[in-house]
Amino acid sequence: MDVNQKVKHLAKSRGWSEYRLAKESGLASSTIANIYHRDTIPSIPTLEILCKSFGITLAQFFNEGDSVHLSKEQVQLLECYSALNPAQQDIILKLLKMMK
Repeated sequence: MDVNQKVKHLAKSRGWSEYRLAKESGLASSTIANIYHRDTIPSIPTLEILCKSFGITLAQFFNEGDSVHLSKEQVQLLECYSALNPAQQDIILKLLKMMK
């Protein structure tokens, strides 16, 4: 697996430029530029930050098998959910179960 190509693909699939990826992740623009142009492989902590900004886990990032493709709305929902604290997440889960 080419880690840098995967990062680029994930950003492109979201319509994100290098600048937007830096803003969404909070990483320095130079860090993103190194990934894009110098083929610098990101460290695990940097990858964790990137994955969080993409709304995925490291396991999902490295998964090469069959993966579930999420719609734009599903990705947005997961990003919002992961930004909540545990009590808020519990409330959302209860609400969704009641709506079933």
